[in-house]
Amino acid sequence: MKKFLIILFVFFTSQVDVSAIIRLPSVFNDNMVLQQNKIVNLWGFASPHENITVEFNGQVVNGVANAQGNWKVELQPMQAGGPFEMIIKGTNTIILKNILIGEVWICSGQSNMEFPLKKTNDAEKEIAQADLPSIRIFIVKRTCASDMQEDCKGKWQVCSPKTVGDFSGVAYYFGKNLNKELEVPIGLIQATWGGSPAEAWMSNEVLESDSDFKPILERWNNQIKNYPEVLQEYNRDKDSLLKKWFSDSTVAVNKGMAPPRKPNVPEGPGSRNTPSGLFNGMIAPLVSLSFQGVIWYQGEANAGRAFQYRRLFPTLIRNWRQSWNAGEFPFYFVQLPNLFRQPEPSKSGWAELREAQLITLSEPNTGMAVTIDVGDPTNLHPTNKSDVGFRLSLIALNKDYNKKDIVFSGPIYKSFKIGNDKILLQFTHTGNGLISKNGDEIKGFTIASGDKKFVTASAKIEGDQVVVWSDQIKNPVAVRYAWADNPECNLYNGANLPASPFRTDDWEEHTFNKK
Repeated sequence: MKKFLIILFVFFTSQVDVSAIIRLPSVFNDNMVLQQNKIVNLWGFASPHENITVEFNGQVVNGVANAQGNWKVELQPMQAGGPFEMIIKGTNTIILKNILIGEVWICSGQSNMEFPLKKTNDAEKEIAQADLPSIRIFIVKRTCASDMQEDCKGKWQVCSPKTVGDFSGVAYYFGKNLNKELEVPIGLIQATWGGSPAEAWMSNEVLESDSDFKPILERWNNQIKNYPEVLQEYNRDKDSLLKKWFSDSTVAVNKGMAPPRKPNVPEGPGSRNTPSGLFNGMIAPLVSLSFQGVIWYQGEANAGRAFQYRRLFPTLIRNWRQSWNAGEFPFYFVQLPNLFRQPEPSKSGWAELREAQLITLSEPNTGMAVTIDVGDPTNLHPTNKSDVGFRLSLIALNKDYNKKDIVFSGPIYKSFKIGNDKILLQFTHTGNGLISKNGDEIKGFTIASGDKKFVTASAKIEGDQVVVWSDQIKNPVAVRYAWADNPECNLYNGANLPASPFRTDDWEEHTFNKK
């Protein structure tokens, strides 16, 4: 009889609705970092109308789940510190341990943000020295979804030689320098997917509401509709495609150029190219999270539609800010580096994409790390990620952490004047004066008259200005700098930061109106 009652008890208790057990999204877990000096949003799931109590760092807050079982509470701003424990009580009790309070950054984009520390320059040495317990890392598992998700998969880890190798190299170096300069805990959340276009990271509502983005959705819908036939065709021609790719790659490498992209299985349902798919699966679960800002490295996948990126990228930034409803939080990005793929400058989608990124600086509270000098001409994924992460950190230190003595940008083109067959260029962010790298002759400038035919130009620095001319050009009207996939250029400022590529004209280029 006693045995029967025990079995009956186990049976009935096993039938309890598991939704009645309070639970947290994965981004709240042991080892996490909470944002300092801001209201901290904390949320989770429970049974409808369940009472929730959260105890943390001397604060006790109460909440009630709504009719759908969702609950949310707010912790008042706290100073950096820890480690702390958090207790969440409802039907059950959750205890989270080893929590720090500090600075939280979301690190997103495609493959060059995803590129792991273990593949970067001096990786073995850097990883061995990465015993940094006040830095915590979180990798959002790659997820494409048709609808906005409430949760993602991932876990917080303490930065150590055992955990950091697979984490983003750019994000690691960014966080490492912040940790060093600020002496506060740093939390880094990586949400990346190699090869993904910007539209995959934007909400469907925003894409559908803008007529300029209509071709993106139409193209994708047609691709899904025709996917079975396209896949069949790829499988049929795969061997010949790979053979041609190998041949073309050999030719490119022998010329010192980057090889073309390797043919892959066509993108289909659930792929990284799905418009809004990565926003739904990897960003939506983070919305409401309290954090400081975003660092972003993406654009390669949109280089064929670089002119469209002028609107697409700023719209993405506004989309994220509207989704969080947390004001114009910092959004700092990496301008594409040098890559030798297209020898004809006027057909350089990468030059146009860099221009689109430069234009995006007109959005409030943005910043751009120029990397035209630290890429690898033959490799889409350059292994020097330390300079990239470091330059991003300079922007944050100056703009967010009041380190105003830090120069955070190389020279940015401002305006020009024409006179005596020469063009005089003005710049901002001259940082202790303009210089040429290693004191060499200034390189990278071209100049044109009204016929729009550019020729290599001479240039010299005069204070915070650059004078550009060519004996071949009378009555010049336009100047370009570093306008090519892999330009030879050497204009810097006194802080040893490179000038951004730019042009003074607005003539139609290779990707004009490509949508």
